[in-house]
Amino acid sequence: MLNNCMICPRNCKVNRVNGQKGYCRLDDKMKIALASIHKFEEPCVSGKEGSGTIFFSNCNLKCIYCQNYEISQENVGKEVSVERLAEIMIEQQSRNVNNINLVTPTMYVYQIIDSIKIAKEKGLKIPIIYNSNGYENVDTIKMLNGYIDVYLPDLKYYLDDIAIKYSDAPNYFNVATKAIKEMYNQVGKAKFDERGIIQKGVIIRHLILPNHIQNTKHILKWIKDNFEDDVFVSIMAQYFPTYKAIDDDLINRKLSIREYREIENYIFELNLQNGYMQDLGNHEEEYVPKFDLSNL
Repeated sequence: MLNNCMICPRNCKVNRVNGQKGYCRLDDKMKIALASIHKFEEPCVSGKEGSGTIFFSNCNLKCIYCQNYEISQENVGKEVSVERLAEIMIEQQSRNVNNINLVTPTMYVYQIIDSIKIAKEKGLKIPIIYNSNGYENVDTIKMLNGYIDVYLPDLKYYLDDIAIKYSDAPNYFNVATKAIKEMYNQVGKAKFDERGIIQKGVIIRHLILPNHIQNTKHILKWIKDNFEDDVFVSIMAQYFPTYKAIDDDLINRKLSIREYREIENYIFELNLQNGYMQDLGNHEEEYVPKFDLSNL
């Protein structure tokens, strides 16, 4: 399928097998920047033991505020084979993590499916999380049916103008919401083990952007109107200006307390039942991983 790549909504139709590169600047090789134990995901994902994250390089978005821009935009990473990715999953499991957390995996879905097959043959048993920016083709998500236990998509934008301005992602809301509905169709109601660690389900993430509170309200209202309470919501307040966002007059600062309280109050107004709202902190920069190719 990489001969005519339509793995994401860009539908570049390039022949990645022959070395052609589309929007994501990738051929058919798989690149990873870090395999680590992440203890700062949602409580039901990390728990005490941590989440076995695998950070993939490159991206099909160009978010000007990306906290992981070194790997998403600057191509930092190491090429690995399908077999090696399977080994990394098994190695992560041996570190007693709660799950395998595939971060920004979209461009590598075909290879990832093959790696999961190999890893399961070698004893992989813990849940697999698909941690995505939400800009997904429904057909690609359908291919993952039976391989993914937990979907952890972003739902970044309601308004098309800011989706284009900040991520070069036209039609983001329509694309992402269709993909998220397919994710829910596959895995259904959230299920947890006796420790409260998620085993199956969907957690929709949304990052609040400064000066764009109405965008967040639209997103939360859509979630409330379209899902039962068995879909979890994770509202993230960790935004800090980085990469190209430092030059943007609207998002070149952190969230204000007023903005945070306004969204907090709106959550109660909507009566959203299940999920998390991240505390407003002072040192968000410290939680960005060091992409040093560890454990690859």
